[in-house]
Amino acid sequence: MDVSKLSVAEIRRIAGNPDGVSEEFLLALSKDPRGGVRELYSRIKRAECARNTEMQRIKRMYAYEDELGSRGISPVAGVDEAGRGPLAGPVVAAAVILPERAALVGLDDSKKLPAAKREELAVVIKKTALAWSVGISTVEEIFAENIHKASMTAMRRAVLGLKPRPAHLLVDGFSIDRLNISQTSLVGGDGISASIAAASILAKVERDRLMDRYHKVYPQYGFDRHKGYATPEHLLALASHGPCPIHRAGYRPVMNAAREDKL
Repeated sequence: MDVSKLSVAEIRRIAGNPDGVSEEFLLALSKDPRGGVRELYSRIKRAECARNTEMQRIKRMYAYEDELGSRGISPVAGVDEAGRGPLAGPVVAAAVILPERAALVGLDDSKKLPAAKREELAVVIKKTALAWSVGISTVEEIFAENIHKASMTAMRRAVLGLKPRPAHLLVDGFSIDRLNISQTSLVGGDGISASIAAASILAKVERDRLMDRYHKVYPQYGFDRHKGYATPEHLLALASHGPCPIHRAGYRPVMNAAREDKL
């Protein structure tokens, strides 16, 4: 291919093809003496290398799913929750069954991703997944059961909402009780399993949206910013206004604020 008669602007337009460019075209760019063309070639190769690195990372995140699949265990669901630590709001869990080796670029532990990227990935995950489901435990259930049991309840609800029923679960942290499904619990699973990472993103996005809605009802607390976590802003608002109905009554900062509010 001869690109010598093309301007740099024309070459840049061809290189911007969303379907990519041919190896023949890249080879021609590598031989072109113009500095602008060589810089464009280098940029394309760097992007190509970054894509390959990302796809290898995603491939490694399917190690547990692939191992189960090699033993004929399918479908496999990843399960995770969001909201164990906050002083306010529910705990939300998600369960996701992904297709084999779904190339979800950028998939990672939800805590490592900015909010905009989580939102973007949540849309892709829901479109790509064979099945997904969300389960919630309320602040009343958290108070009645304790946060660990409430988290198990939310995850159990998410799993029971899946159709088809999974043959095995990959769960972040702890196995889920009262479920007659084989499970593998993985510490830090949202960073090493594609299915758990997908579940962590859906759980986080759903909980953040709920907290944004609560902000409209209780704007004095700033739930749209801290999502109920014990930030200095939230603690100050809690001290100033006392707890609201979505605060977790059994948590010490909330109990202290409630006592002070009655004085």
